[in-house]
Amino acid sequence: MATAQRGRGIFRDHATVLIADEPTAALDAKAESRVFAGLQRATKASQEDAHRTTVLVTHRLANIRNAHRIVVVESGRVAEAGTHEELVEANGLHRELFTIQARACASEPTCLTGGTVPS
Repeated sequence: MATAQRGRGIFRDHATVLIADEPTAALDAKAESRVFAGLQRATKASQEDAHRTTVLVTHRLANIRNAHRIVVVESGRVAEAGTHEELVEANGLHRELFTIQARACASEPTCLTGGTVPS
């Protein structure tokens, strides 16, 4: 992992908030997969500590499909909030952007979609 990326990924084991701001922006698909696996482990481990919250800021929507809550920000304001399933069903901005990314990934063998394109 590049030095700048490593610097973004440093956190304390018992921190009450873990913030990952575009942690995979400059990584290839394999490295991205490892980073998100690590974030998932850190989040699951945090269930023992009821006071930890993980905030993931990303434009890669496939990586947040399993988040407990997704907040979509547009022009500096909250446009939508909910689970992936709720937001896809609502047919708003999240669904539009997720669909665009999933279709683009379908044509790229190295892209990680994490699922199927919504119909």
